[in-house]
Amino acid sequence: MTPELETKIDNLLKENKILVFMKGTKLMPQCGFSNNVVQILNTLGVPFETINILDDQEIRQGIKEYSNWPTIPQVYIDGQFVGGSDILIELYQKGELQQMVEVALAS
Repeated sequence: MTPELETKIDNLLKENKILVFMKGTKLMPQCGFSNNVVQILNTLGVPFETINILDDQEIRQGIKEYSNWPTIPQVYIDGQFVGGSDILIELYQKGELQQMVEVALAS
């Protein structure tokens, strides 16, 4: 990964409390896993932003290196990598996701 791309991703994470790297957008998810993440975050009623990795090959590959996680979507809360669709579902079902989001939005 180039230093420029790493800086770009760092800045995106600093600018957004909750950021999802996904296929498609929050209004138009383009895969089931990305849709799951959007639905969970919408259910929580929290503000979040998305980056459509289909629009940017460099970010599509770079985010996998950045997080050391091979799949998309990738969810970041307060600059920290949380996981993908399965992990978000699990955290949501345990009630832990709501807590993580509230802490991030309060800081």
